[in-house]
Amino acid sequence: MHRHRKSVWTNSLLSITLSVLIGIMFIFLSAVLLALIMYYVLGDMKVSAVFSAVAICAGTYSATYLCGKYRRKRGIAEGIMCGIIIYTIMAILGVIFLGEITGIKKLLLLVLSGGAGGVTGVNSKRPKNYME
Repeated sequence: MHRHRKSVWTNSLLSITLSVLIGIMFIFLSAVLLALIMYYVLGDMKVSAVFSAVAICAGTYSATYLCGKYRRKRGIAEGIMCGIIIYTIMAILGVIFLGEITGIKKLLLLVLSGGAGGVTGVNSKRPKNYME
């Protein structure tokens, strides 16, 4: 008899954890890329707040898009949950390294981009060769 191995995406806690880790990695990589563009191309630090917001939104959106695409249910709720978890991690790291907590505007930004990514992920095409 054929045994069916369950996917990582069937467990909600595991899939949210994986999505958050992917999101943090993508935030870091996009922040580094945008910092290089800001330093070498623009030569001006005035747009650093905008670039950091773009990196945060892009990382959270892509992580929750993946979660929604492979989970195929509860996109907005799990997207918001991923955004809140990413904000919590950023707040803890901000207290450790900078001595201050991040603003509430970042929480709103993360929650909105997380919810949007989750919704678009659930409503996107089903991944090829994916079996639950």
